[in-house]
Amino acid sequence: MSDVSFRDFAGAIMKGDTASANEVLATLLGLSPEQASTATAHFQSRTSDPSFMMKAMSLRMAVTSGSDDDIGALLEECFGLTGETRASSIAALHARYPRT
Repeated sequence: MSDVSFRDFAGAIMKGDTASANEVLATLLGLSPEQASTATAHFQSRTSDPSFMMKAMSLRMAVTSGSDDDIGALLEECFGLTGETRASSIAALHARYPRT
């Protein structure tokens, strides 16, 4: 599952396909299956808040033009990632979406 995007993750969430959402998130953020499951559950718990969805959609912009602090803050808020998991996910995003 190498050619996936956050759009695929969002689509799986909207369909209620948690297993696919977990797989996509694991690929995008370099997470273990357990970490991806926890991160997906965190994301799902926040989706009823309209302001949260706007923050989640800003992740792509942060990845392409924001700082690591911007990306990290959104990873923590959207997926509950902290510490080394957050740092490794930032690195995974940079590898997947290199800045030009």
